[in-house]
Amino acid sequence: MKQEMTYAGTGVNYADMDPFKIACQKRAMLTSNNAKRFGINSLEWTRGESAFILDFKHVTFPKISHVEEGLGTKNLVADAMMKITGKSYYDQIAQDTVAMIVNDMITLGSFPISLAMHLAVWHSDWFKNQQRVNDLVSGWGDACDQAGCVWAGGETPTLRDIIYPEASLLSGSAVGINLPMGNFNPSNIKEGDSIIIFESSGIHANCLTLSRELADKLPNGYETLLSDGRMYGEALLDPTHIYCNFLELCVTGGTDIHYAVNITGHGWRKFMRAPQPFSYVIEKLPTQLPIFDFIQEHGPVSDKEAYSNLNMGAGFAIFVPGSSVDDILLQCNEKFRVFVAGYVEESSVKRVVIKPKGLEYKAETLAVR
Repeated sequence: MKQEMTYAGTGVNYADMDPFKIACQKRAMLTSNNAKRFGINSLEWTRGESAFILDFKHVTFPKISHVEEGLGTKNLVADAMMKITGKSYYDQIAQDTVAMIVNDMITLGSFPISLAMHLAVWHSDWFKNQQRVNDLVSGWGDACDQAGCVWAGGETPTLRDIIYPEASLLSGSAVGINLPMGNFNPSNIKEGDSIIIFESSGIHANCLTLSRELADKLPNGYETLLSDGRMYGEALLDPTHIYCNFLELCVTGGTDIHYAVNITGHGWRKFMRAPQPFSYVIEKLPTQLPIFDFIQEHGPVSDKEAYSNLNMGAGFAIFVPGSSVDDILLQCNEKFRVFVAGYVEESSVKRVVIKPKGLEYKAETLAVR
């Protein structure tokens, strides 16, 4: 007699997956008050339904934003390091994923009010690692709290033959509102504007494919020690800063901000994302973190390549008039360093000039429009 086929036998076992979904709903419920500062209420009865609803009954916001983003391959480093240290690191991975979404959103003065997780796995066995599941749930909820948004829900498809065995794919989307006082627009940029850099925590979540390939070249792989004594793999997993709260404080405090950029893919070329032909002149660099020295030395990776793809210590940047600089710096806290890195200059060609490194990137190196 032929053995009966079951859905669970193909790798889709809801008995393994549903407890994760319920745990997500329980942690998500604790974020329900995060949008109340905007007068927006969560309709709790919609949790567990096919859609989640936010009530705007008493508020009118003329502009709504929507962002979808993915983590990339950073969780593969966490999976490798879990075998070395026994830690899952998925609380940090959760923060990375949320940060990729919300840090993009705030570049236009829009702040997240709700956020959904998308977690695709190769097989429902993925959910049997309880430490990883618990860390992912708690980390995602904590990141939503940092970003000041409601965790609305998500989707957890099992995609055998699309996702590699034992792997997963993390991404998500968010809805946000533009505050009346937050009018970030590239057309606002003017000659003489100051360029203010918010330092990164490390590599954040871009260029991990290069970083993983480098690990394969090292005799001790992810266990190779950096100059500060930390393992390479551990340093790669430092969670991405979430800049929402800092920027919201600036905006609600009346600080004039012209435009903002999230320094992820394309590295420091992102400083010239605006279409105008300005020169973006950088005179001061962020703290040089050991992770970047290590990648450049062992790659090897040249300055030209590094600054065109890695964040090199600059996680986020804003363009502000001189009258706003003191207000921005007064908002600084111990979480990350904020400093004036350079200025905007009239130019016949669009370019980024990094004076301390003798580097220049012209408009044709950044084709994002």
